Amino acid sequence: MKTHPWLNPWLAGRVLAACALSCAATAQPITSPALNAAISSRPTLSQALDAAWLRSLEASEAKGQQGRALAEQTAAGAWLAAAPSFEVSQREGRRNNDSRETEVGVTLPLWRLGQRDKAAQAAQADLDWSAAAAQAARLRLAGVVRESAGALQSQESEVRLTALQRQLLQHLADDVARRVKAGDLAPADALAARADLAEAEALKAEAQQRLQIQRAHWQLLTGLTLAPESVSTQVATAPLTLDDHPELRLAGQALERARRRVALVQSQRGDAPELGASVRQERPGQGNVTQHTVALGLRIPFGTESHSQPRLAAALAEQDLAQTLEQRTQARLSSELELAQSQLRSSAAQARLSQERAALLRERATLIDRSFKAGETPLPELLRALNAAAIAETAAARQQAALGLAQARLQQAAGLLP
Repeated sequence: MKTHPWLNPWLAGRVLAACALSCAATAQPITSPALNAAISSRPTLSQALDAAWLRSLEASEAKGQQGRALAEQTAAGAWLAAAPSFEVSQREGRRNNDSRETEVGVTLPLWRLGQRDKAAQAAQADLDWSAAAAQAARLRLAGVVRESAGALQSQESEVRLTALQRQLLQHLADDVARRVKAGDLAPADALAARADLAEAEALKAEAQQRLQIQRAHWQLLTGLTLAPESVSTQVATAPLTLDDHPELRLAGQALERARRRVALVQSQRGDAPELGASVRQERPGQGNVTQHTVALGLRIPFGTESHSQPRLAAALAEQDLAQTLEQRTQARLSSELELAQSQLRSSAAQARLSQERAALLRERATLIDRSFKAGETPLPELLRALNAAAIAETAAARQQAALGLAQARLQQAAGLLP
């Protein structure tokens, strides 16, 4: 017995949607110039991340941190510990006495022994930390991009499925109207078919509205209008580890930065020593000969523990906090990786079961269609079967999108950038 004519477009449309979503393992590949052009125009996830990074506040913050670290490195490489100072003084004699004394001098702050090396090491630690902070911020932004892309792709799939469902019910309503006109079916069947068509149109409009909202969020995040081809990227088959995780590297660099600051503060027990050079001109007055003298001086401030203790205590507290943060980051990342692996396994099992259920309900709808054509099954039963099959197809598409998002979340938990 042949399949009902209005059921063929529905089955073909479901196979097309299944191919587009990679939901049906037995579906044949379908190609079209329009579809290939749409796919080729979609950005990759890496391109979407680059676009989002250029628009993000995190990029501006990372640039500022790197600039500050470079400035500190330049200051640490200078020959003087601070900016030099210039001093001019002049003394006048009493009235009727033209004596005058003028002194011009310059003061050069010097590095203490080993302090310049400690400052250079602290500046390099700051530079390394700023680079790690930028990479960690980029990873966090990649998580936002992956979630947004996954939500947009899922909503696009739902719009395609609701459009196919509306097309199916339109064919059904037209066929039922013809059979009612021919006297094969009751007018109530035409009303039922039109009611289901109206519901499908409402669901399609609602899905399109949600799609517009997701597209607006995506465009605000990345400046792009199309979602990437996939929210997950190909990774190596080797077990995922946290050795190169940007968050863990940032915590390690923060600890190293705190240690270098402690060493720098310990070398700064007092103010910087100062080397002074001055030239003095003395004019005694009343015909006496003007005298010139040159003076060199060295000023070495004594650093006491009471004065340096507050800065040292703050640096040690920062070091302890960085060490604790590194340990907690390691534990948190390990837990997140295990959870992501567990969720991926669960999502894969749910996707497989939802595909099997959708295939079974498609086959059931085909059998009920044959029974309806033979006059053995009423129209409401067929409508319920078609509705159940459509719901199963939508659930399978959503679960397939959830599987891709679970793969992306696993890559995110492992610290892998697109």
